[in-house]
Amino acid sequence: MSNHDWQKSSYCAQGANCVYVAAPAPHTIALRESDEPDIILTTTPATLGTFIRAAKAGAFDGFTQDR
Repeated sequence: MSNHDWQKSSYCAQGANCVYVAAPAPHTIALRESDEPDIILTTTPATLGTFIRAAKAGAFDGFTQDR
């Protein structure tokens, strides 16, 4: 999958801690992070959209707080 056209996030600093996304096949989204480019997560556009909407709505905000 590393041969696909990866797109870098527009929020990425110059070369550090970047998220990349690719669409290697119909109905498939691939994600990777610049520090571990060999680890690739795959999902569907619908599932990724649901995750992004939940993150924007604050559904995961509590995960970063110390417990």
